[in-house]
Amino acid sequence: MKDTYRHKGLRRQLIEELAQKGISDQAVLDAMQVLPRHFFLDKAFEEWAYQDKAFPIGNEQTISQPYTVAFQTSLLNVQKRQKVLEIGTGSGYQASILALLGARVYTVERQEALYLRAQQLIAQLKPGNIRCYWRDGYKGLPEFAPFDKILVTAGAPEVPTPLLQQLTMGGQLVIPVGKGAQSMLRITRVSADEYEQEELGQFQFVPFLKGLHRK
Repeated sequence: MKDTYRHKGLRRQLIEELAQKGISDQAVLDAMQVLPRHFFLDKAFEEWAYQDKAFPIGNEQTISQPYTVAFQTSLLNVQKRQKVLEIGTGSGYQASILALLGARVYTVERQEALYLRAQQLIAQLKPGNIRCYWRDGYKGLPEFAPFDKILVTAGAPEVPTPLLQQLTMGGQLVIPVGKGAQSMLRITRVSADEYEQEELGQFQFVPFLKGLHRK
C-alpha cells in the first residue's frame, strides 16, 4: 500500500471541499488529512477515493461519503481517552478516524467478511486504540459499557434501547433514524431514564440490520 504525493494532494483538496461544505472541526479535518482513504477501498475505486462520494465495499455495504464521516464525527465531539462504541465497522475507516482523535474505540460489525477484512487492515495500519468484534450491533457491547459516545453508521428504523442503556451519564449517541431517508439524531443521556434529542439534518445510509451474517 502506497500513499503518494498525488494521494496526499487529492486528500488536501477533499479536506478543503469539506471545509467549504461547512465542516469546521479542525481535529476531524486533520485526522481525515492524515488517513489514506484509498487504503480502505477496492483497488478499482482508488482513482476516485478522494471524491466526496460513498463507494461499495462488498456485502452490500458502503464506505460512507467523506462529508458524512466528518459530520457524524464532529457531532460526537470526541475527547482523548473517551470510550467510543461504533456500530458498523464496514471498511474500518470511521473507526480509524475516531482512533486518530485519541478515542478508545470498540467497533462491531455483523458481516463476518467485512469484520475480518477490517480487523486485518486496522492491525496493519495501527491508527490507534481499536478493538474489533463480530457482533449484532443492535445489542451493542454490554460487557464493555458504559461508553462516553456511541456512533451508528447505518440507518435504523428506530433507536435500539440497549444502545441508550450503554451510555454514560452525559454520554451521547449519534444515529441516523428513519425509513428511506434518515434524520441524524444526537441523543444525550441526562439521567438514568431521561434523554435529550436533537435532529441535525437528512442523510441516506444502508439499513441497520439485526443478527449476524457469516461470510
